Amino acid sequence: MFAVLKTGGKQYKVQAGDTLRVEKLAADAGETVQFNDILMLGGDKTVVGAPFVKDAGVQAEVVDQVKGEKVINFVKRRRKHSSKRTKGHRQKLTLIKVTDILASGADKSGVKAAMGAGSVSAKAVEAAAPKKAAPKKAEAKADAPKAKAAPKAAKADAGADDLKKLSGVGPALEKKLHEGGVTSFAQIAAWTEEDVAAMDEKLSFKGRIEREGWIEQAKELAKG
Repeated sequence: MFAVLKTGGKQYKVQAGDTLRVEKLAADAGETVQFNDILMLGGDKTVVGAPFVKDAGVQAEVVDQVKGEKVINFVKRRRKHSSKRTKGHRQKLTLIKVTDILASGADKSGVKAAMGAGSVSAKAVEAAAPKKAAPKKAEAKADAPKAKAAPKAAKADAGADDLKKLSGVGPALEKKLHEGGVTSFAQIAAWTEEDVAAMDEKLSFKGRIEREGWIEQAKELAKG
């Protein structure tokens, strides 16, 4: 019996006993997780999901958290002297061993669902943001909104750096960064690869951070 499961935006055909690497999961080595997005089951009888097979699942043991092969990214810009950059990246992956394929009963198995490490943090951020914003809106409506809203905005921006000094950042983009909680060059200078990927996805920058070299610029500007 085999199954086709979906995780991390990819599809995998698996059988019991198979070992494979998938996009990083929020689980520790030795844990058992269950994949619930099953696109197809095969064997004596083939079942195709619409889009997923109801009540089916694939259980697997987490063997280890590993990294993929290094990918080299080389960027060279035309008509700009000495404008080139070489950057390496190793994707974080999870090594798993398939232990069981369930044609039914997956919903009541009680096994921890397999979730991507990135999706967990994204949900936590989304859950936290509305709770903090809701009381402020309620207070503003109860009292005089126009009179009290302006001083609060002024205080928030008083200690912020002028992010428009970064290449390609105008008033609209600076406002986007502020809304995302970024107000200083020091914050940008300390970004890791994961932070850059998260900001790209959250604010739809489409690779602008690396393309414009914000981190290097922010390090220089943070020095004063």
